[in-house]
Amino acid sequence: MMQDILINWAPQETRVAVVENGAVQELHVERTLERGLVGNIYAGRVARVLPGMQSAFIDIGLERAAFLHVADVHVNGGTARSSEQNSAPQTPIERLVFEGQTLTVQVIKDPIGTKGARLSTQISIAGRLLVFLPQDDHIGISQKIGSPELREQLRARMAVLVGKPEEGGGGGFILRTNAEEATDDELADDIAYLRKTWTSIRERSFKSPAGTLLHQDLSLAERVLRDLAHDTTQSIRIDSRMQFDALKAFGVDFTPTSVSKLELYKGERPIFDLYNIDEEIEKALARRVDLKSGGYLIIDQTEALTTIDVNTGGYVGARNFDDTIFKTNLEAAGAIARQLRLRNLGGIIIVDFIDMAREEHQNSVLGEFRKQLARDRTKITVSGFTQLGLVEMTRKRTRESLAHMLCEPCPTCQGKGQVKTPRSVCYDILREILREARQFNPKEFRVIAAPSVVEMLLDEESQHLAGLSDFIGKPISLQAEATGSPEHYDIVLL
Repeated sequence: MMQDILINWAPQETRVAVVENGAVQELHVERTLERGLVGNIYAGRVARVLPGMQSAFIDIGLERAAFLHVADVHVNGGTARSSEQNSAPQTPIERLVFEGQTLTVQVIKDPIGTKGARLSTQISIAGRLLVFLPQDDHIGISQKIGSPELREQLRARMAVLVGKPEEGGGGGFILRTNAEEATDDELADDIAYLRKTWTSIRERSFKSPAGTLLHQDLSLAERVLRDLAHDTTQSIRIDSRMQFDALKAFGVDFTPTSVSKLELYKGERPIFDLYNIDEEIEKALARRVDLKSGGYLIIDQTEALTTIDVNTGGYVGARNFDDTIFKTNLEAAGAIARQLRLRNLGGIIIVDFIDMAREEHQNSVLGEFRKQLARDRTKITVSGFTQLGLVEMTRKRTRESLAHMLCEPCPTCQGKGQVKTPRSVCYDILREILREARQFNPKEFRVIAAPSVVEMLLDEESQHLAGLSDFIGKPISLQAEATGSPEHYDIVLL
């Protein structure tokens, strides 16, 4: 599938759209004042050790303390997580770190919501072809690289290039997918660059106090050349001359295969207008996604999980109801896979496909869903249909979703997505007046509320208001005032 990448740069924000066959598949946004932290390396200080949670809070100079779990602490050539997978006994965190200790740590998850950044003490530095693991000594190969024979050949070549620790070599390396056809000279250059970077980080760590940023990951525009561009990428267009020159210089040194695809966009129309990308961003923030057949998806994102509900809507095109459901679910499988990438949804995801009576239809939909998800670079696990007919899956979350990055909770409903009806607010007011009348003895009660609430009190609820006034023996006056929320009201004692 051929791919085009568009980069819209401004001093305050960089936006990247990945377009495949004319349709936007991914959106990436990085703001200068809110730049992501994943990949950054810090000098951290252990602020608190929590044996009950087998974790520690680390001060790395951010507003909130970062979180280090025992599974992400580097011990004996690996993390406790890898030891756990090998059934080796896990060392308690209180024996690995102590309060006041200085650690070199790397961010593996950005702060999300109220949670601080997630850290690891196992450092990894990504290059163009390789990922360097300075604390390890093994050579790994990307799972996407060809046959077992080719993988062994690459491992043997890397063993020679890496060299022995006593000869100034050593360290662990993972070959990235684009290293499959790399020459020995290209691999050697990447090894030298990564080792030089690590040497600089170590030297800074010895001299710097806790909370110091020792190494910052590449900017979004640079990561496009390193991570997003590949063999099927036709063009990488950017609308800034200054950034084009900077990217070209960066690409010559680190991603020479991508430089030839880099283009300066000089069109009169904004670059994102080429594929109506701003319109796609608006759609990606909506709760409802319409399908071409007439069906639709409802996507609800909560802190715990994301739910996706598939509905037939107005689609009645198939010969019978089973076929209508089957075709809607097949179309939804592709649309959901695209929405996950587009919105950068992560964590636990529950998909409620329309119930299918035939098992072969279920298998076909699940097969199509997995096929569409295979194009996603992010790690995904799909568990299949449950007894309730739901598909449970997880998608690795390292950065905020598009909605969390671009939006904030509604000040009116506080993110609930709904507010009380005017009638409900009326009854709240009547109960509150009765409560106040039992405690105080004013001459009059004045209600200040939203116009819709006052109108209902004067019309449909006027009998109840008059009855309450007679019961408490006090007049009740009304004042309409446009408030921030239709639920908000005040009762003034006069």
